[in-house]
Amino acid sequence: MSVPSDPAAPDGDGVVAARLTGRTVTGVRALSGSLTEAVLDDGRVVVVKRTPGPEAARAEAAGLRWLAGAGTVRVPAVHGHEAGRLVMDRVVPGRPDRQAAVRFGRELAGLHAAGAPAFGAPPPDGPVEAFIGLAPMRNVTGGDWPAWHAGHRILPYLRRAVDDGIVRPDEAGVVERVCERLPELSGPAEPPARLHGDLWNGNVLWGSDGHVRLIDPAAHGGHRETDLAMLALFGCPRLRAVLDGYRQAAPLADGWEERVGVHQLFPLLVHAVLFGRGYAEQALSVARAAAAGRPLNG
Repeated sequence: MSVPSDPAAPDGDGVVAARLTGRTVTGVRALSGSLTEAVLDDGRVVVVKRTPGPEAARAEAAGLRWLAGAGTVRVPAVHGHEAGRLVMDRVVPGRPDRQAAVRFGRELAGLHAAGAPAFGAPPPDGPVEAFIGLAPMRNVTGGDWPAWHAGHRILPYLRRAVDDGIVRPDEAGVVERVCERLPELSGPAEPPARLHGDLWNGNVLWGSDGHVRLIDPAAHGGHRETDLAMLALFGCPRLRAVLDGYRQAAPLADGWEERVGVHQLFPLLVHAVLFGRGYAEQALSVARAAAAGRPLNG
């Protein structure tokens, strides 16, 4: 194998890829700060992702297995994880055409319909102390979505944003009032859906075979509108076609478009904690719209 044997070295990604695939690695190529491609001796290419640590790799692998287990939306094949690294097949990129988008929408509806034991439920074998991106995320369960979402998604990140000086204490009240009003703002009750949990455009890979693969999940049981709101937040290509396919398979409750902002409040606060004040201002704008009774369509 033509790579060093030190797992702490950059080329140590190749060592882990060889061990988890059972093949010889003939070359490695850095893709970004956390991703490396490894070429195997049978011609296949795998991607090695370095995560914040062993528990993050475990959570991501468990999430990908859980999504794949629904038998609907596709994920890259996972070869395993070791020392905070996750090894999976490379996705050959394609174009986001309408046919692929409609198919993805139908498959996403099927994923959500596969369900979860409870709101906040982690994937089987997934840790309670998980991650969304680089931010910690606790998968604590609850039976009532508004109370669970407020207590275990919105408020923990609001408190951290205040502690870090990203949100001023006098601004926090508007978000807290939205949490108090979630029972009336969240629409009809829905059963726990099987969520990807971090479904922004960068985690949607359009394959050359016309199928979407999802990566980097923060998988848990949640409200299906949360995944859809996340797709809208950062501009998923062909979003209208994706939603058309989704609603062909599973109609959405009346008023779902007006609730998009409610579901974007959590990822906006996560981004505020990770990336600063600009996202906090977006979150506060959404919260003020809710407090004023304006449409919350993002």
